[in-house]
Order: sequence, then C-alpha cells, then structure tokens
Amino acid sequence: MFGSLNNSEIETLLHSQLVGRMGCHADNLTYVVPISYAYDGTYVYAHTFKGMKMNIIRKNPEICFQVDDMHDMANWQSVIAWGTVEELTGKEQCSKALEILSARVLPFLSSETMHLSPVWPFSADPESVPGIFLRILLERKTGRFEHLEPTSFFAS
Repeated sequence: MFGSLNNSEIETLLHSQLVGRMGCHADNLTYVVPISYAYDGTYVYAHTFKGMKMNIIRKNPEICFQVDDMHDMANWQSVIAWGTVEELTGKEQCSKALEILSARVLPFLSSETMHLSPVWPFSADPESVPGIFLRILLERKTGRFEHLEPTSFFAS
C-alpha cells in the first residue's frame, strides 16, 4: 500500500531521525548534501563548516530538506519539506542550537561529524564549538509511505 503521511506522522518522522538531506541552489548549481540535525517542532538545527553548502546558502537561503526511514524497499516513510536557512550568530541563538543538538539521542556508534566538538557532549559553550550553527524554518511539508501488506505466495 502506498499513501500520504498525515501531519502527525510527518512530525514524528522529522523528530525521530538524525540525518537528513538538504538541497540548495544558486548560480545554476544544485547541491544536495546529508546533514546531521535535530528538530524542535519548528526549526531544524544543524552544525556545519565553511564550504560549498554555505557559499550556496548565503546566496540563496531557500532550501529543500528530506528525511526518510527505510526498513526495506517495500516498507518506508519519507518527508520532504521546504524552508529558509538562517545562519545563527548571536551567543543566545547558538547556545539554544547547541542545547537542542546536544539533546539528540545518538546511536552507540556514531561518526565524528555527529559530534559537535572534541569534548562533545560535555561543552555547553557554543564558542568552544568551531563551525557554524544553522536553523531551518520549515514552511511546507509533505510525506509519503509504502507498506507491503503481508501476503501468502502459497494461497490457493
């Protein structure tokens, strides 16, 4: 069965995942990159460094954000959202972003990019975390799912 996720299911999926894909576009170049994130119900918070993604976002802050949960090729959920990226600069905003990102429940094994600093998760001072904090206001969201109904191949 294939269908659309309702608002509650969309919100649940956005809250439950740790990695999404952000698509950004400027100067006739589209760039899609995975990002680790945390979602607070309004904003997607992320941490990054200077590079192509930031160069594009600074030219055009309108992005597309996608997350999914794939159990297998016939049982999955996906959310696509559109929003606006804001680069956080003030200490209060960065502290809030750090607090939300640090509250994520990470898997036992995680990559270095999931950790925000060498002393993570113990640093509460955003000035001790190199890089850039972002938040994305999700303005429009849609979701789809596929669920394979159990069948018997040997039914008569």
